[in-house]
Amino acid sequence: MKSCKLLSIGAALLMLGGTAATGVMVHGAAFATVAPNAKKAAREARAAQKALAAHKAAAAVVHAEQAVANDPERGDYRTLLGQSYLLAGRFTSAAQALRDALALNPEDGRAALNLALASIGTGDWGGARTLLQAHAARIPAADLGLATALAGDPNAALEILAPAVRAPEATARTRQNFALALALAGRWGEAKAVAAMDVAPDQLNARMLQWASFARPANAYDQVAAVLDVQAVQDAGQPVALALAKQPDFAAMVPEPTPVATPEPEPEPIPVSDRVPTPMFTPAPVRVAKPRSIKPLASKPAPVVAATGPYVVQLGAFANAGVARDAWQKLRSRVSALRPLKPQGATVPSGTATLYRLSVGSFARKDAEGLCRTVKTGGGTCFVRMAAGDAVATWYKPASRVGIAAR
Repeated sequence: MKSCKLLSIGAALLMLGGTAATGVMVHGAAFATVAPNAKKAAREARAAQKALAAHKAAAAVVHAEQAVANDPERGDYRTLLGQSYLLAGRFTSAAQALRDALALNPEDGRAALNLALASIGTGDWGGARTLLQAHAARIPAADLGLATALAGDPNAALEILAPAVRAPEATARTRQNFALALALAGRWGEAKAVAAMDVAPDQLNARMLQWASFARPANAYDQVAAVLDVQAVQDAGQPVALALAKQPDFAAMVPEPTPVATPEPEPEPIPVSDRVPTPMFTPAPVRVAKPRSIKPLASKPAPVVAATGPYVVQLGAFANAGVARDAWQKLRSRVSALRPLKPQGATVPSGTATLYRLSVGSFARKDAEGLCRTVKTGGGTCFVRMAAGDAVATWYKPASRVGIAAR
């Protein structure tokens, strides 16, 4: 997906330039702590800050990792590290670092926002939405709204952004975030009208075309990468040595329950366990009475539990329809939940080439997320997005055994 140069919309979400942007205030000895290597950590943190401001991702990562290694209990250093990973397009590492940062500083709304972005980039939309809701009071409405839209809930994003747009202090960025959320919700006419408030008339149609491409991601990380203007890369995670050490469970170290003499009354509840088995013997014959034959009937409607909605589960993006068809056959053989469903396809541009997106839908959001979890459990990869041009695959044969099962 093209970067779309959404910097007018997403630059504040990136939070990577300047001291206010990173949330790590660098003023003289502001980084000083009592850690043995605190001074070295502070020097490395300042170097990482400068690299971030210059958008030098590789250098920022090196310095931020050194800062954390030399002072691992500083939550702001871990936030800095997470932001460095984001700039490098390493969403898995960013999520790990920012999760540790929040463990150390649970009130850090900026770390929560960046963790939500990293989670979206790894395909964890549900986790991102939960995180944004939990920290909503600590995240500016303009950023919270856009992040919520990127997390797959543009309607909730509009509820957040509408009051912010009407506020006297509303900025062009807030209005553009609102316009993009309208576009992601499929309200293109309103999106164009709002965007026109800040976009020059000769650039408005181009902006709409950018957003149309943006609304049809080929990969889970595409939209976040475009908003942050970064290139997503394969990522094995942050170095294990930098993981936050688990704190001892001090509550477990209070062995004062010496009144273990209280097990004495516990023998009395034992008769209660005798009562439990007795009722269980009566239902047992009822189960043998062959109502089992009814259960197969109940299991067939099970695939239909998914309510109709605007969401699809994308199973992959392939070079062409033939490759997608082969992938579908392999995947449905491993994941039984896919067998009754009709595969969908859509061709989308990707740089100089085109990709064939394979998906199933249309579902309510919760149903789509549940199916995606099942696919991942079966060894597949997937993510949930709103439908965008997806239609029943032309190679799908309704008359075949696959088609009959889908009815």
